[in-house]
Amino acid sequence: MPPLTLKVDSVQLAYNDRKILQDVYLQCTQGEIVGVLGRNGCGKSSLLRIIFGIVTPSFKYVSINDKFISKGYHNARIAYLPQHNYLPRGIKIKDLAKGFIDNIFWDEFSSLDIYKNHFNKTAGELSGGELRQLETLMIIYNKADFILLDEPFTHISPIQADIIKPIIKKCAQHKGFIITDHQYRNILEISDRIVLINDGSTKHIKSTEELVTWRYLNHID
Repeated sequence: MPPLTLKVDSVQLAYNDRKILQDVYLQCTQGEIVGVLGRNGCGKSSLLRIIFGIVTPSFKYVSINDKFISKGYHNARIAYLPQHNYLPRGIKIKDLAKGFIDNIFWDEFSSLDIYKNHFNKTAGELSGGELRQLETLMIIYNKADFILLDEPFTHISPIQADIIKPIIKKCAQHKGFIITDHQYRNILEISDRIVLINDGSTKHIKSTEELVTWRYLNHID
């Protein structure tokens, strides 16, 4: 079965007459990781929420294999990790995980220390870092065809990030990932392609030097 392709085109979004997104084209195929970079307030998070279907722009075209979808969360085609915590606090992790995790990844997910050490607890009993790591992994291992990750590395430790990055790479053999984070080095490390949002438009980056050209970075480390 050929891989599915998610396309996002012609997104137009404004707040109080200020144009946030106006010339957007983004494509992600199962089997690849697309990193989205941009300065604070450029519309990265808004774009992910538009794809998922919880923000309504003045116009958008989102499709999977050229079939229009109005809400990405319908039929569990797309999963989304928001910047805020999303797990309900009073339900045990083991019960929540059963509804999230793709069956093909269950053995792998359930063998992780973060799950083995906390499966019988509720989300409210975890520390902030533990909860963020668990929530991120539950989305990465989700049943959806496409995974949207908003700031997956920002609220966890470097050690936790180093655990998560190879898991993303492995799961991307079966799913498409679109990821944004201010910790751009992590995005550059794991992404197959980079898209920069600049002045409301998407720039498809072919080399890291272009990030300097577009003034996202001052220099290349």
